[in-house]
Amino acid sequence: MDDETLLSKLKNHIIEHSTLTGRFILKSGLESRWFIDSKKTVCSAEGMLLVANAMYRVIPAEATAVGGLTMGADPIAFSTAAICAALGRPLRSFSVRKEAKDHGGRGRIAGMLLEGDRVVITEDTVTRGTSMLEAVTEVRDAGAEVIQAVALVDRGGSARRILRDVGVEFKAIFSANDLGFDYEGGFTF
Repeated sequence: MDDETLLSKLKNHIIEHSTLTGRFILKSGLESRWFIDSKKTVCSAEGMLLVANAMYRVIPAEATAVGGLTMGADPIAFSTAAICAALGRPLRSFSVRKEAKDHGGRGRIAGMLLEGDRVVITEDTVTRGTSMLEAVTEVRDAGAEVIQAVALVDRGGSARRILRDVGVEFKAIFSANDLGFDYEGGFTF
């Protein structure tokens, strides 16, 4: 499938299955008139394939691992690693826990992240980019290099600046504008 067809199908899936309108209170405490529940896309069979194939097309060739903060990154990282392996480009995948375990390995990283890996941080939907920034810090602390951050949807418009400030290139498969919404006030700075 060509890039245009893939992105059109993925966009339609997000609009049909993951887009809600109404009154929503965001993690930031701010109110919004729309909400993207990307997990409705990234956790469906069709959506997983579309997302993973879109990720495959934007992840740099030098990447060796993909992951991010649980729960938003998990389905994207795991399905992307599987599709990449099926296409002859294996990537390790991992998850960054919200807090360190007090048993076992005791760390925040779960899965296959190795020291020296060249990592793409991912997330389903970002508003401010703070979850991605937290994942960048943990991955760097684990001895890996973050080479890029990719979100399925950028609803807020500030993730690019926040990540650029720590030396990480940010990409979004779709912006709020791509999905027919304006960035919400207070997020673009």
